[in-house]
Amino acid sequence: MEVENVENIENIENVENQTMFLRQKGVADAVDDAVEPIRRTRDEIVGLPRVVEADQVAPKDARELSKLFFDRLQTLEEGSPDHLYARNTLIEMNLSLVHYVAGRFRNRGNGQLEDIVQVGMVGLIKAIDRFDVRRGFEFVSFAVPCILGEIKRHFRDTSWAVHVPRRLKELRTELVKSRERLFAALGREPTVRELAEDLSVTEEQVLEVIVAANGYAAGSLDSQHGGSEDGTTHKNNRSLADVMGEPDPAIEVIENIHALAPLLAELDERERRIIEMRFGQEMTQAEIGSVMGISQMHVSRLLAKTLARLRTGMLAHE
Repeated sequence: MEVENVENIENIENVENQTMFLRQKGVADAVDDAVEPIRRTRDEIVGLPRVVEADQVAPKDARELSKLFFDRLQTLEEGSPDHLYARNTLIEMNLSLVHYVAGRFRNRGNGQLEDIVQVGMVGLIKAIDRFDVRRGFEFVSFAVPCILGEIKRHFRDTSWAVHVPRRLKELRTELVKSRERLFAALGREPTVRELAEDLSVTEEQVLEVIVAANGYAAGSLDSQHGGSEDGTTHKNNRSLADVMGEPDPAIEVIENIHALAPLLAELDERERRIIEMRFGQEMTQAEIGSVMGISQMHVSRLLAKTLARLRTGMLAHE
């Protein structure tokens, strides 16, 4: 390759010096197999080795290479081709951290590890963008908590079967810890008041969290209902859907009767008798008039007046 000026010669020497440094650090395999020293042209990266298949670099080698890339990343202009190359290479080299953390959650949620890895990738990218190499910490010790926190937030926001406010989700976590702590200390289940005092919240808030906790997981209507005392189920057990009750249409009638009883007691004897003959014995207005010794028209007026009074009382009761 033709070297165009003295500045390019100096850049080539820098790359070769960095390659020698990596060899001295015991990263010979990464240098030989995954890193090709750059012979600088105007469009190539300044001061960084070209890493081929960065996601295949061994974790030990990735730690050493990451130090080099982070040092250079601090001096590159954000959004420039050099900056994007360094940032993307760091992401690919540290993918093993995401898979390591995500593996701890493979049995949670919907069981789709790929989804958890995608969330962990967001945490890794945030860690790379926030990491300050000048603080002297290892990137691994900074990135793992970032990835872990991102995955935990994902489960906190998406794993509930029913959507509840975030404050209740967070308080539920504290409630579980408080219940375990008090159970160990008291030797029994703590009361709502004891939980409220331990968490420094009101009893109403504790009750609200307990009710909201029922929305964390939903039971299947196809699950088996019942079983023997030893925990085994019988072959003829029905599903939960088979034993669930349905709204009884007679309930509303019973409620209306209970609401109507005191209103009927307030009627005078003649009004109650007319109501009983009309709706209890199903007599016509003419038949009622004949029994009462009054005209059918008079019965109609009395009946309309009484029903309006009862209807008003029923509405007021509701």
